[in-house]
Amino acid sequence: MSLVFHIKPEIRILGIDDSALIRDNILIVGAFFRGGQWLDGVMRSEVTRDGMDATDRIVGMVTSSKHYDQIRVIMLDGVTYGGFNPVDIVRLNEETGIPVIVLMREIPDLEKIKSALCHLPDADKRLQMMMRAGRVIRTISKDPSNPVFIQCAGIEPCLACDIVRLSSTRGNIPEPLRVAHMIATGIICGESRGKA
Repeated sequence: MSLVFHIKPEIRILGIDDSALIRDNILIVGAFFRGGQWLDGVMRSEVTRDGMDATDRIVGMVTSSKHYDQIRVIMLDGVTYGGFNPVDIVRLNEETGIPVIVLMREIPDLEKIKSALCHLPDADKRLQMMMRAGRVIRTISKDPSNPVFIQCAGIEPCLACDIVRLSSTRGNIPEPLRVAHMIATGIICGESRGKA
């Protein structure tokens, strides 16, 4: 079921990104924001590199947080973390009760993904979890000449697009994801690097 609600300028958004893939346990960081303006909190967990625990770890991180009751949307940077550790966004939505928006800079290349998954156990299960994210939707965040792409669960696509635009205050990537990426890479690499 897709949630329909009024979007307030200070909607509470949890953006989650992972760190560099330099060890077997990969740090993930959640940046809890009011809209695209104010950082209100940070949370962390770990996922197994190329594992199958990302959904469970994110559910646990979200539901155990003191911010849980305030979070209105979870934003993910893609549907895999820690390499090819897939997030089942439908289950994430169902188990947290919070809508999920996945953001991507470009449309995923399904053939490349299938080829990469062949080298991992449970390739079919991983692909099935990734495919549950559904239709990829093109949208504009801040720069009309540089669209981004989303998938969503538990929220109408038009509302998801509005939230992406609202929270993209300093660049083309929503602020909760941009800051989560900076924190995660800064902790693991010594300073932030790369693009969210």
